[in-house]
Amino acid sequence: MNIKITGSGCYIPNRIVTNKDFAQHQFLNENGSPLSYSNEVVTEKFRQITGIDERRYVEEDLLTSDIAFFAAERAIQDAGIDPETLDYIIFAHNFGNVKQGAIQADLLPSLASRVKHSLKIKNAKCVAYDILFGCPGWVEGVIQAQAYIKSGMAKRCLVIGAETLSRVVDLHDRDSMIYSDGAGATVIEATDDEGGILSHETASFTYDEAYFLFFGNSYNKDHDKDVRYIKMYGRKIYEFALSHVPQAMKECLEKSGVAIGDLKKILIHQANEKMDEAIVERFYKLHDATMPERVMPMSIHKLGNSSVATIPTLYDLMIKGQLADQELNPGDIVLFASVGAGMNINAVVYKV
Repeated sequence: MNIKITGSGCYIPNRIVTNKDFAQHQFLNENGSPLSYSNEVVTEKFRQITGIDERRYVEEDLLTSDIAFFAAERAIQDAGIDPETLDYIIFAHNFGNVKQGAIQADLLPSLASRVKHSLKIKNAKCVAYDILFGCPGWVEGVIQAQAYIKSGMAKRCLVIGAETLSRVVDLHDRDSMIYSDGAGATVIEATDDEGGILSHETASFTYDEAYFLFFGNSYNKDHDKDVRYIKMYGRKIYEFALSHVPQAMKECLEKSGVAIGDLKKILIHQANEKMDEAIVERFYKLHDATMPERVMPMSIHKLGNSSVATIPTLYDLMIKGQLADQELNPGDIVLFASVGAGMNINAVVYKV
């Protein structure tokens, strides 16, 4: 028995927001003072570091659970299964449903329950729950699905990663340009086909690192102090990621028994192009190897950082031949890797 992704789907919002769209924003320093350089300089420096030219935002009438449902429907259709046969629906997100203009997140009922309701699943034995695990949430959901299947508790699971980060960003903070919206979903099940999940690795670093990403006040001091937005210590996250993610990836690969030369692609969380490149380069250095060309597909240039949705979206685009100059073929061995709030790190070696 092997545990494989048998179907995938994603939802990419239609609303395109380019770097030029931030030209009229009033970016401020943390103390509330204006930046000392123009927005044109800010956005160009941002593009050089992150690789982001565009990002996608949902329409005003859509919520995180809505776009998750769209991705889930596509994954179920792709797998060719009856949704009533699902044993678990595992939904990774971080902020729940946040309506346009609202200051509260809605988590009652859980977003997984809402997706199950939208899928019209009657089977009460299909257990639906949410996980909050930072950007590595979808990867952790896959690891949990594998555990259920290996233990005999389940045969088939739906794992979703969805987020509408555009609703929780401080528009006066230049870091807000990183974030985007999107959803990705996968059906994970036991199969006699070759391949599947070969190994996994997870770690939570909380002693010094727990609050590297946090909810904080707007940089605009006139804003309501009780309204909070996603904030981060970018330099600390960068240094943390470079120190710990490559090692976790190395340990995961060693568990799998796969040689570094047999690894075809690394699907890393689309957080920041320069950081991702540095992580993968260091991973190869740990193996006394050179990072191959085109081993690290990127969707961040046009889609931005949609947190838990980045890896399942990237996988779906590649498996369906919709990412330019990149593809996945049967038998390819790939490494999923992610880092995010918590601070959490995880990785999975997977044979397509």
